[in-house]
Amino acid sequence: MEEKKPVESTESEPLVEETPVVREIKVKIGSKTQDVVVTSGRMPLRNEKGEIEAQMFYMAYRLKSGTAKRPLMFSFNGGPGSPSLWLHLGALGPQRVKMLDTGEMPTPPFELVENALTWLEFTDLVFIDPIGTGFSRAKTPEIAEKFWSLKGDIESVAEFIRLYLTRNERWNSPLYLVGESYGTTRAAGLAGYLTPRGVAFNGLALVSSILNFQTARFVKGNDLPYILFLPTFTATAWYHNCLEPSLQKDLKSTVKRAEQFAIGDYAAALAQGDRLSAKERSSIIRKLARFTGLSPYYIDLREMRLNIHMFVKELLRDERRTVGRLDSRFKGIDLNAAGERNEHDPSMTALMPPYVSLFCHYVRSVLGYESDLEYAVFGGIKKPWDFGNAAEGHPDTSEALRMAMSMNPHMKVFIASGLYDLATPHFATEYTLAHMDLDPSLRSNVETREYEAGHMMYIHEPSLKALFKDVQGFVRTSQGS
Repeated sequence: MEEKKPVESTESEPLVEETPVVREIKVKIGSKTQDVVVTSGRMPLRNEKGEIEAQMFYMAYRLKSGTAKRPLMFSFNGGPGSPSLWLHLGALGPQRVKMLDTGEMPTPPFELVENALTWLEFTDLVFIDPIGTGFSRAKTPEIAEKFWSLKGDIESVAEFIRLYLTRNERWNSPLYLVGESYGTTRAAGLAGYLTPRGVAFNGLALVSSILNFQTARFVKGNDLPYILFLPTFTATAWYHNCLEPSLQKDLKSTVKRAEQFAIGDYAAALAQGDRLSAKERSSIIRKLARFTGLSPYYIDLREMRLNIHMFVKELLRDERRTVGRLDSRFKGIDLNAAGERNEHDPSMTALMPPYVSLFCHYVRSVLGYESDLEYAVFGGIKKPWDFGNAAEGHPDTSEALRMAMSMNPHMKVFIASGLYDLATPHFATEYTLAHMDLDPSLRSNVETREYEAGHMMYIHEPSLKALFKDVQGFVRTSQGS
């Protein structure tokens, strides 16, 4: 049977369901080379009339010799607006992008290498690109907008999961979600949405988590991010040798001291506002300077409140360099050293060329999925993301996660954080977990790990290995073995 090739839709043409592309590949998994079946295609999403209104691209890997009892993990990245290539070619899939040992971009042309740490060793994998990302498209721009919201995104990905489980007879498999960044927001929301609809997950793996957006919104009247980002500012200053000698001795102990100061004296000082005395203010400024490597004068000018954009520009200003947001180990070059915002995030721009070019090669040449559509990386969402009713406060799916864990007390949660992640800091994750009102009997279901890398900690070789080992153990124990 001749395969239907994906084409861009128009409003006058009904969307037609595609025939997925199926390939068998050889993959070295552990010490053995095994046959893996890879299915690539676009799952149809239908409206109430049964008409296809969108198609969601996916790539599914399963062991040819496996059974329906084998674990199945659905994977997606964040944004919102990012496709799944980062986790796919960075940590989970059978091949990964070769970066420098530190995670920095190598000289082009770039290279895919065998991933000796593919998660196929302990689970089948399905990589999902939400509508507006990758090759996933809605029939019309107007229809697309309903998917570009917290609610619409969760509902559409939930429908994909339902269809995949049905069509592939995987309803009785141990089920997992892995999301990165906004993908953790999605994963928590999906668990809350799907559990009462009959889909019980064994576990969620949250990579660089953000569930409660109050922890990351630097807006007037919300002092929480200033407190929760401070330990990552300290880690960053430590990495670039900007702290006093006594704090440069040991990273983790220094970060712990910064955490204690942040949630203690610093939080109390910010809460006092203008009632803070001049003496107390001077003391807090000196301590902030000590834990950030910034000058007391600058901190005073900033009213003791340091946001991401100011910090990444200011820390290495004397070197005429910026530091990365996704990974603050990286250094960037701006037009000049003036200004309060960097021109680009050096940790993102180092990843875009190798990951995007190698994915476009891999999906067509190895997986056999041929399309002239642009594989949309961050540019496919054409309107601001709808986070819901502003009267409800900051977006927060930690409550959905709490409800899912209460309804399914067997579900485990693994959370991976990078100490150099200035997008979703580890201390903000700890704060969110401590404020979920999770029943004491369920708190041991949550496991956290921190790695000496950034948002995509898997680009750092030692962290890649540690993450694999940690998640492998998590999947095994979450099945009661």
